Amino acid sequence: MNLNYRELKRRYELDGAEQTVRHLSEALEQRALRPEDFSIRDLAEALIPDGREWVGLLDPRTSGSVSVTEASDGVDVTAFLNITGQVIYSKILEAYTQEAFVMSKLVQTVPTRLDGEKIPGATRVTGDIDEVAPGMPFPNLGFGEEYIETPSTSKRGFIVPVTKEAIFFDRTHLVLSRAAEVGEILGLNKEKRLLDLLIGVTNNYKHNGTTHNTYQTSGPWVNELAANELVDWTQVDAAEQLFAEMTDPATGEPVLLRGTNVLVTPAYRHAAHRVFNAAEINYAAAGGETTTTAANPLGNYRVDESRLAYRRIVASGVAAAEAKKWWFIGDFRKALAYMENWPITVTQAPLGSEADFTNDVVLRFKASERGAAAVLNPRYVVKCTG
Repeated sequence: MNLNYRELKRRYELDGAEQTVRHLSEALEQRALRPEDFSIRDLAEALIPDGREWVGLLDPRTSGSVSVTEASDGVDVTAFLNITGQVIYSKILEAYTQEAFVMSKLVQTVPTRLDGEKIPGATRVTGDIDEVAPGMPFPNLGFGEEYIETPSTSKRGFIVPVTKEAIFFDRTHLVLSRAAEVGEILGLNKEKRLLDLLIGVTNNYKHNGTTHNTYQTSGPWVNELAANELVDWTQVDAAEQLFAEMTDPATGEPVLLRGTNVLVTPAYRHAAHRVFNAAEINYAAAGGETTTTAANPLGNYRVDESRLAYRRIVASGVAAAEAKKWWFIGDFRKALAYMENWPITVTQAPLGSEADFTNDVVLRFKASERGAAAVLNPRYVVKCTG
């Protein structure tokens, strides 16, 4: 798509920085515009007063000993910086939220200002409620002593540099490629941390001061089922029976849940499609003379596959042949969360940094995010192995 840079400059002058950047952000989010539609050199020439001369100063043959900072003195480069920053942010975000990062979309994101939280009242109250007689006061309901602790958060980020050469020779594709790499690395790291929780490599469920493994085969809850390779509805039923046995540790009441999500490896993508999307199922009792045909009761599940999950299982030491058979069922949004201090954020370094002189880096954009993957309640997920 060919942009009209003169019109963009005119709209910037008429509407102001905030509204113009917001409109561009919406257009990029809706994919009416793509980061690749922009040219960093053309943006500089159009949005900076006397932009052609400014870009020309990036050539050492014409600028001599004049630095970009000195050339920018008295020149309003705000519009150029704002628009360029929005384009780079859009490319970083696009790579950070790509479809391959399945788990990041299946868990809830919990904004927090704390470096690790102590969440009280993680369990519901008992179902036994005393009758309130006419004219008598209602009992008060408060938080109990039950609590869970989430792990400390950590910060991750990278810098995207924009050099003199990138602007002068219009190497926009190179800048966007670096921005995409930054977004992908940050998104991949977040996805791996969430997957390591899901498969049980990382165990950070801490209840009432005691750390537990996410998956248990006995004890306060059972949510791991071996020899349950996904073949038909009977394996799903076996996993659902584990949910039926889950009880609240504080009240002893059944945990009111049912599975809503299923995650499989690529090897079992078609098997999962057959199991969960079949129009009907057939059931024949052992030694029975009749077969019962019924509508498939499994249509309410959302089924996703994850190549990264398979690779993380193998990386944990499980043989590839066995790792392919692993699958997970539950309500992932209630089981896991990403405790987020701040989402992917892009900030811009001011002009005139040391990098301008030493590395010919005119602009720098820093992308960062801070958070931690946490287990909120392991009773909401069941792991099945082959």
